[in-house]
Amino acid sequence: MSENVPLPRVAALIVAAGRGIRAGGEVPKQYRKLAGQAILRRTAARFLSHARVDDVLVVIHADDVPLYQAAMEGQDGLLPFVAGGATRQESVRRGLEALAERGVTQVLIHDAVRPFASPALIDRVIDALSEADAVLAASPVTDTLKRADAARIVGDTVPREDLFAAETPQAFRLATILEAHRRAADAPEPFTDDAGIAEWAGIPVQIVLGERSNIKLTLPEDIEMADTRLRMEESLTLGETRVGTGYDVHSFTEGSGVWLGGIEIPHDRKLSGHSDADVALHALTDAVLGAMADGDIGDHFPPSDPQWRGASSDRFLAFAVERVRARGGVIVHLDLAIIAEEPRIGPHRDAMRARIAAIAGIGPGRVGVKATTNEKMGFVGRGEGIAAIATATIRLPFTEEDA
Repeated sequence: MSENVPLPRVAALIVAAGRGIRAGGEVPKQYRKLAGQAILRRTAARFLSHARVDDVLVVIHADDVPLYQAAMEGQDGLLPFVAGGATRQESVRRGLEALAERGVTQVLIHDAVRPFASPALIDRVIDALSEADAVLAASPVTDTLKRADAARIVGDTVPREDLFAAETPQAFRLATILEAHRRAADAPEPFTDDAGIAEWAGIPVQIVLGERSNIKLTLPEDIEMADTRLRMEESLTLGETRVGTGYDVHSFTEGSGVWLGGIEIPHDRKLSGHSDADVALHALTDAVLGAMADGDIGDHFPPSDPQWRGASSDRFLAFAVERVRARGGVIVHLDLAIIAEEPRIGPHRDAMRARIAAIAGIGPGRVGVKATTNEKMGFVGRGEGIAAIATATIRLPFTEEDA
C-alpha cells in the first residue's frame, strides 16, 4: 500500500438488539451465559482482541441497558452502545450512522449470538475487502435439502450444488453499505441479513469460506451445546482445579488499630507480628500457596529477614497470586473466616472484600469474608488475639511434574 494512502479504519458492529424468544429463558439470548460469561461479552471479546479491528460498537435494545451494563462490566475498549430500532435492519443502520461519524471506512457486521468466529475468519473477510465492496462468510451446504408443504410432507429435493449457508461477520465498505441501508429503509420486503441488502442494491457480494463451528445460537439446545463446548475447552486449557487452606493467628499488643483483610480498623489495640500482622491476608496467602504446593508464607517471607519488618501484608498475597499467574493459572475464589471477639468485622466486610479482590486482581464476587466469635472460649474467646482460616480455589494447567 502506498505511503500516501491512509490505512482503512475497521470497526466491528455487533447486532444485539433482538429479543431472542426462540432460545427461551427470562432474558434475551445474547445475555444468557456460556461457561459463566454472557454470550454477548464472549462475542465482543473476539473482535476486541483482534489486532486489525480498531473499534467495536454494540447495538442493543433500549430496554436492555441494565443487562448490557452487567454483561460488559469491566470490558474495556468498547464504543458507547447505540440503541437499536424496531427491526434488525433499522438497528444496523443506526449503528452504521454512528460509525460513519467516527471516520470508520470498513465495517464487519456480526450477530451477537455467534461467539465462535475465529481470528482467521475475521482476517479472511477483512482481506477480501481489498478487492470487494461486500463480503459474505458462508459455508457450502452439505446436507440434503427437502422442500415440504404446510403439513410437512416432502414435495421435492432441492439441489444443493452452489448453495451456501450465510454466516457473519459480513464485511463492507462502510459508505457503500450505509447508502444501501438508507435506500432500503422504505423497501417493502424484509431483509434477514446485510448481504441481502447489498444484493438488493445491486452490490456484488464476494463469498469467503466460513466456519462450521461459527454457529448461531438460536435454540436452547444450541446454548447448552455451546456451554458444554466452552467448559470442555477451558478445562483443557486450565487442566485442574485445586483448593488450598491457610490458618494464621496473632496476639494483641498495645496500639491503636488492627489491620485485617488489607484495611485498618480503629481499635484500642493492634495485632503483634513481624509485618503488619494482618492475620487475614496471611491466611489467604498460605491458602493460595498451598493450592500450588508452593510452600508457605514463612518460606517466602521468613520472619528472621529484617526487610519484612512492618511490611504491608498486601505484598504477600499479591506475590502468591502472581505465582499462580506465572504458572498460567487463575484465581477462581477466595474465602476467608475471621475468628475474633473484637473488633466487630461486619461493618468492614464489604471494604475487606473489595480490597482483597483488588490485591488478587479478581472481582469482589469471587471473594467471601465471614466473621464469628469463639464464644468466650480459648485465647480468642478471652480477647487475647485473632485467628483466620482461608480457602483458595485456583485453576492450573497440567504439567509433567503434576502427573
